[in-house]
Amino acid sequence: MKRNRHQGGKGGSRRLSEEFPDDEERALFVDNVLLEVKGKADLVALDMTGSVALQKLLRLARPAQVGEVLAELGGETGSEIKTVSCDRCGGHVIESALKQMPRWTEDIPSEENSQNEGEETDAGNCGILETQVLSLCQVVRENIVDFIKDPHGTHVVRTLIHVLAGCSVQAQSDNRPAKKQKKAEPELTDFEAPVSFWWELKYLSDTLMENVKVCATNPSASAVLQTLLTVCHRKRPKLCKKLNKGIMGYLTSLNPASGVSSLLVFMKDQSCSRLIQTVFQFSHKALLVNTYKNHLRNQLMPLVLHQFANYTVQTLIATSVKYKMFLKVFDELAEGFEAILAAGHMGVIVQLVESCVQREELQAKVLKLLLQAFHCDEPTTRHLSCLPLFLALLTYDVFYSSESPEGDAAPQRPLSICYHGSCLVQALASFKDRSVLMNSLHSLSSADLLTLGTDQRGSHALQALITSSSDKGKGKMLRKLEGLYTQLACSKFGSRLLEAVWNSATISQKQSIAEQLVPSEAQLRSDQFARHAWGKFGLTHFQKRRGAWLELQTGESRKRKMFSEILD
Repeated sequence: MKRNRHQGGKGGSRRLSEEFPDDEERALFVDNVLLEVKGKADLVALDMTGSVALQKLLRLARPAQVGEVLAELGGETGSEIKTVSCDRCGGHVIESALKQMPRWTEDIPSEENSQNEGEETDAGNCGILETQVLSLCQVVRENIVDFIKDPHGTHVVRTLIHVLAGCSVQAQSDNRPAKKQKKAEPELTDFEAPVSFWWELKYLSDTLMENVKVCATNPSASAVLQTLLTVCHRKRPKLCKKLNKGIMGYLTSLNPASGVSSLLVFMKDQSCSRLIQTVFQFSHKALLVNTYKNHLRNQLMPLVLHQFANYTVQTLIATSVKYKMFLKVFDELAEGFEAILAAGHMGVIVQLVESCVQREELQAKVLKLLLQAFHCDEPTTRHLSCLPLFLALLTYDVFYSSESPEGDAAPQRPLSICYHGSCLVQALASFKDRSVLMNSLHSLSSADLLTLGTDQRGSHALQALITSSSDKGKGKMLRKLEGLYTQLACSKFGSRLLEAVWNSATISQKQSIAEQLVPSEAQLRSDQFARHAWGKFGLTHFQKRRGAWLELQTGESRKRKMFSEILD
């Protein structure tokens, strides 16, 4: 019997992956398969092959049919749905069923029919799918700890929270339970949820807060509370504010007699630090200021040097930038720039620099701190070395491995580019005064510029430096790149850089780039990357119809400027 079920599941799964000629045939197929599944939905859901087929089937089924499958999985009392939800295969089926909730109004009669039948047509109409979701909510609340601590049940609860809030999570391209998906933030779209869900989300929130101790210390449970905060920030801001206050109240209330805030202990816990990050991200001003003043002031340096707590401090930096408390946060961290660099927690420094983009009064100070931390502040001739040092995230002494005589120019060494180094340079490129950075850029050799422009990370840094310059500064930099355009165009990352530079260039600058590229027509048109640049830049027109090319580029430039003015 099991062998037959496997074979049927595989055949059904293959058929579900095919295109149906029309909706009628698809509906007939779904009806027939659901008829076969009836009475053994639990067996199919808990089977790896059957689970995949059932997930695909639910996406094609009518909302009422999805509700009937959920009703069968719940059993007579509805409690059996817990077993399915906490199963590695069954959990995916429950999630798939919940994700059909945005279509719940499909089974509500049209206005004309409902008038004839004396029925309501508003969002409060209760269908079988809505009833079964509410039934699942009750089971979850009654067994909340078991659900949120279970590695599979926790995903069901997170999906349930999205649905109750009226958020639709975009379906994964591959729903196989055994296949690991690439981690990414879920894309959310809103839908009109039944009125009953509004209250149910509040009840579920209250139940989770009653078990906040579990949510704070268990990784799976913590993720549920993070999802709740994210969704409530989007759809229920008042509830989000209440939840943030309650969570922070618990985290700061333990061991008050010890003289050390319990929040500091929680921030060093791997699971809870993520929860605190989410709380900081969505906190209102009063809570954020109060938390810093009473629990974190003069404690940030030990936290930024901790392997987990430093991420929480990064979020605090990002969220506090709009408030006066940021100045205190900045001053506290400014004292330990070199210690942070030595610890390798560059995310903290990058976040601080990115935040200073919005704080013009601190930009000169943070740049001075960076130059000092990288040992290129004195003598001033070392300023020319700052860009390679920032990109490599190495001090002057380490990067050059030997001390050059006082006042001498730095010895030459090939560029080394890391991710955070590129992020740091991109942030600095947005500062008002970028003269130190640009002088360092202009001091690079052609070989270094080519390395920077064709590197996956470096190309983004060079793009930020060029495109954020004035037309005059951009022209000066483009002249430095002359002779490198063909090599950039034939590079995967260099071609992307060249296109970005082209889009921000003036007509005369574009003409200069085109004149450099046209002699290499054969090479460019045969290269897998450069051929796209050839077409986008209209270089065939440039060769044969220069007047038409100029007219086209002038029109595009005007359009870009107009859209830029609208956005500004």
